[in-house]
Amino acid sequence: MKTSKPIIQLFKQFIRDSETGRRLKKNGERIKPGSIQNYKYVLNNLVGFTMDANFKLRICDASRLTKREYLSEKNYWRKFYKKFSEYLYKKGCFDNYVGQNIKVIRTFFNYLKNDKDMHTGDFQRLFYVRKEEVDILVLSPGQLKFMIHDTEFHNELTPALKRTKDVFVFGCTTGLRFSDIFRLTNKNFEKQEDDWYLKLKSQKTKTYSFIKLPQYAIEIYQRYTSKSSKTPIFKSISLFIFNRNLKQIGKQAGYTDAIEMTREKLGKTKKANKTTKRLQFCDKMSSHMMRRTAITTLLILGMPEHLVRKISGHSHASSSFNRYVHYAQAYVDKEIDKVHSKLEVY
Repeated sequence: MKTSKPIIQLFKQFIRDSETGRRLKKNGERIKPGSIQNYKYVLNNLVGFTMDANFKLRICDASRLTKREYLSEKNYWRKFYKKFSEYLYKKGCFDNYVGQNIKVIRTFFNYLKNDKDMHTGDFQRLFYVRKEEVDILVLSPGQLKFMIHDTEFHNELTPALKRTKDVFVFGCTTGLRFSDIFRLTNKNFEKQEDDWYLKLKSQKTKTYSFIKLPQYAIEIYQRYTSKSSKTPIFKSISLFIFNRNLKQIGKQAGYTDAIEMTREKLGKTKKANKTTKRLQFCDKMSSHMMRRTAITTLLILGMPEHLVRKISGHSHASSSFNRYVHYAQAYVDKEIDKVHSKLEVY
């Protein structure tokens, strides 16, 4: 006989087991808080979907289904995937976000199978995880040099904006993630003769970095360092406020050139900004720009790829890193074209 269980309750259990440590990664580590937060976002979307589409979410033990019931169940999950994806797209979501939701749901199915010994039928294999290449937006070497060296501009900023700019410049130099920067203490800085080095283990990738610091980065460190080796160098700030401050800094710096961002829905390119408001470069400045700027700057200025990978913690086969390489090459090509255009005039 075909019996079913409600998905929402099982999904809540999936989240609880992830929070309490009953569910672990394959390597035995606990699930990160960021991942658990993503699970909660997906749960909210599933609840909203059931109400909006009047779709009853349930799962059956596939081992007890007849051949006819199995095919019916397979069609049920195909229908779910189609309707749930449509629901997210109607909300204005793009491929990466929809794909991330589907990826979590596939993880949930594997949890039911492996942790709860439920015969799910592996219907999650029907769910396609869409991905898109989002436009890379970074500071040019000239813009970064302005942020580093223009004393007059720095002095015009409020104390809060000065702190944000210093963190931003430090991140654009070291390539650290936002979370790693605010974990730095005096223990992460080491002086060897006349040189200073930054040493740390990434919270996300667990990779080690040992980075020589330029003079301006050393000055930023010394500006905020404390006597305690346990106190973070940079005072904690919410991601929302940090990004808001960055946009203001970019606006005051004159980074107001019009830009057009594109995203993808079902693999088709769409404009990300449908409003009549003119999107400016400063509007898209965020914490993500620090790491992206650091990597592309190193590549643009000639550092070999394998060394940049070592600093950034990317593996040799990393597809995300290859995007930075392509972007950097496009920048170099543009600068070469400027030179060639001058040679073409006689």
